Amino acid sequence: MAGNFFGDVGPRAAWDALAADDTAALIDVRTQAEWAFVGTPDLGELGREVVKIEWQIFPGMSGNQNFADQVRSEGLAPERPLYLICRSGARSLQAAVLLAQQGFSTYNIADGFEGDLDADGHRGSISGWKVEGLPWRQS
Repeated sequence: MAGNFFGDVGPRAAWDALAADDTAALIDVRTQAEWAFVGTPDLGELGREVVKIEWQIFPGMSGNQNFADQVRSEGLAPERPLYLICRSGARSLQAAVLLAQQGFSTYNIADGFEGDLDADGHRGSISGWKVEGLPWRQS
C-alpha cells in the first residue's frame, strides 16, 4: 500500500482520531530532553503509549538517519494512520513527509505540543496540545 501525507490536523482532531481508531499511533519526534523536561502527550486513557523517536538527536541536533527504521522497529505498519507531533509542528511535518515517501500514512499535528510563540516569545499559551487541555504528563 502506498503511503500518503494527509496534511495538518489540529491537536484536538488528532486526539479524536486516536480515540476513534485503535490502530492509529502518535509519534512524538522531539528530543529526549523535551520529553523529560517539557512533558509528553498522555494516551493512557486510550490504553496506549506515545511512540517516542527523535527526529533530531539531542544535544547536537543532527538528523536521525535511522528514523524510518526506528518507526518500523516499533511495529508501526505502513497501513496504520500515524500522527506526528513536535514542539510547534515543523519537525513533525518533515518527519511525516519522509515517512509518507516511504509508504506510511501520516498526519502532522499543527501547532505541536507547545504551539506558537506569544508576544513575549514564550510557547504554551496560544496553541498546541497542552493549550487544548489534552492529556499530558511530565516526568
